[in-house]
Amino acid sequence: MSDSSLLELHNVSFAYGEGQNLVLVLENVNFSVQPGQRIALIGRSGSGKSTLMNILAGLLLPEQGSVVWQGTDITRLSDAKRVALRRQTIGVVYQFHHLLPEFSAEENVMLPAMLGGQSVTVSKQLAHKLLEQVGLGHRVGHRPGELSGGERQRVAIARALAGNPKVLLMDEPTGNLDEATADHVLSMLVDLSKQTETSLVIVTDDRRVAAQTDQQLELHHSQLRVF
Repeated sequence: MSDSSLLELHNVSFAYGEGQNLVLVLENVNFSVQPGQRIALIGRSGSGKSTLMNILAGLLLPEQGSVVWQGTDITRLSDAKRVALRRQTIGVVYQFHHLLPEFSAEENVMLPAMLGGQSVTVSKQLAHKLLEQVGLGHRVGHRPGELSGGERQRVAIARALAGNPKVLLMDEPTGNLDEATADHVLSMLVDLSKQTETSLVIVTDDRRVAAQTDQQLELHHSQLRVF
């Protein structure tokens, strides 16, 4: 682990169930993310990748071990302080984009900035800038139902970037896209990561996606190993 790490796990363990039904998902996992680094977390379905991502995002707390964001152990924080720190540190994009269907692309992207205390004017300017960066400047007024799958995922990425996160966590971001659209979204992600120096952690089953990252780690039998 390094003093410059943006995100760290120290000896993290997590299990579901209890007694004879106990299923150990993570056991003494250690992990770190450096500034600008692009990492793929791979593993078979059911291996615990999404659980690991939710722990990295502070949405689940480990049963043992610590989760450190920029030097702060979030397992020791109150829920309110953890949420506030997440807004400054972590962006999350899911396989299912979770856009608000009644809001336009612009309004969906504005939300994190407004929740972070920005004015409507500043939030709108930021949303336009980010939607331009993901190639959707011409679709700002469209609602999710009027967008293609690839476009909705790009709106979700823009929304995640609206909080200016240090680390972007992505759970199967291309899982529901056809190959050509997935390649386009992935290329855009890597370019944005380089431009903004945002670190990427991509949970994926797709080895083609993993190959575009700096490091590939596999979750196997509750342990992380270099792939």
